[in-house]
Amino acid sequence: MSRVEGSLSLPSGKARRRPAPLAAMEARSVDVIPKGAEWQYEPKWDGFRCLLSRHGETIDLRSKSGEDLARYFPELAQAALALKAREFVLDGEIVVPHGKAFSFDDLLQRIHPAASRIRKLSEETPALFLAFDLLASATGKKLAASPLRERRPALEAFAKTQFKSHQMFRLSPATTSYATAQKWLKQSGGGSDGVIAKRIDLPYQVGNRDGMQKIKKFRSADCVVGGFRYATNKIEGRKVVGSLLLGLHDDQGLLHHVGFTSAIKQADKPALTEKLEPLIAPHSFTGNAPGGPSRWSTERSAKWCPLKPKLVIEVCYDHFSGERFRHGTSILRWRPDKAPRQCTFDQLRQKAADPMKLLR
Repeated sequence: MSRVEGSLSLPSGKARRRPAPLAAMEARSVDVIPKGAEWQYEPKWDGFRCLLSRHGETIDLRSKSGEDLARYFPELAQAALALKAREFVLDGEIVVPHGKAFSFDDLLQRIHPAASRIRKLSEETPALFLAFDLLASATGKKLAASPLRERRPALEAFAKTQFKSHQMFRLSPATTSYATAQKWLKQSGGGSDGVIAKRIDLPYQVGNRDGMQKIKKFRSADCVVGGFRYATNKIEGRKVVGSLLLGLHDDQGLLHHVGFTSAIKQADKPALTEKLEPLIAPHSFTGNAPGGPSRWSTERSAKWCPLKPKLVIEVCYDHFSGERFRHGTSILRWRPDKAPRQCTFDQLRQKAADPMKLLR
C-alpha cells in the first residue's frame, strides 16, 4: 500500500501522519563567504526547504518548520515512490522551473487550499527537488551523526544510482573551492540567491545554526517614495512615519507600488514625518497601488497616505520578482539628485542567470 504523509493520499492508499525525522539544520546569515579547508560551498536556492523521507511505501515531505508539504507537491511524492530505494531521508529544496530560471511566484501558487488547483499546477508547472544532504541511506544507515565529508560522497553515490532516470530529483552542486563559491555569489539570480557554506567536519546540526552560514547577494535600486504608513507607536504623543511605500515607473510612465522599507532610525522619524506630511496628496500610484488584490496584502495595506511623487530614495534589496521586492528593503541614501521619472523598472532588469546549468 503506497502512502503519502499528511493530507495527500495516492490512489492506492490512505494517508497517515508521521513526524519529521529530524529538525532541519539552520543557517546563520553572514556578510562574507568564510574561507578555510573546513568549509564546503553550495548555491543557496530560492525555494522551499524540505526534508523528504521514504519508509517503504510511505512518503513524507516536511518543511523546515515541520509543516506537511506532500499535499502541495503530489508529483514529488509520486516521483519519490518511483525511486528504487525504499528507505532514505534527503534534505533539499523544492523549486519550480520557469524558462531558464526558478520562479518563487510559481512556487507560492502551489500553496493553495483547492486540491483541484494543486493537481492542475502540478501538471502545468511540475516542481524539482534539489538534494544537498543525505541523512539516511538506501540501506537504512543513519548518517546524520556522520560529518559532512562522509555524507556528501554518500549523497553523490545515492544520486548516481537513484536520480538518473527520475528528472524531478537533481543533485545540488557542492565545491570546496573558495573561488568557485565567489563566482556563484557573483552570478546568483534567477532562483539562486547566494551561497551556503557548511562545515565538512561536523555532523548534521539538527535544528541549530552552528554548522552552516548563508551569504546573500544584495543589490540597490532608486525608488520613488509614493506613500507612507504611520508607525503603531507614537513618539512624544505624536504620530510618526513607520514605513515608506516604494514605487517604480513602467514603460508607459505609470507609477507602480513595488514594496516598502521600514528601516528608519527611531531618532529620524519625527523629522521625516514633518518632511512627508506636507506632501500628502489624494493620489500617488497610478498603476498598482497598496491595498489592491495581491498575496502580499494585509489588513494594514489600505491604511496608508499617498504622497506627491517628488522624493527619491536608494534602497538595498535581495529579491525582486512578480514586479515587486519580495522582502522589506533597507535604506542606503536619499537621492535629491535623481528625478522621480528616472526611477524605472529598467534598472532591475538584468540578464537572467540559468540555475539549471549548475545541476548538469
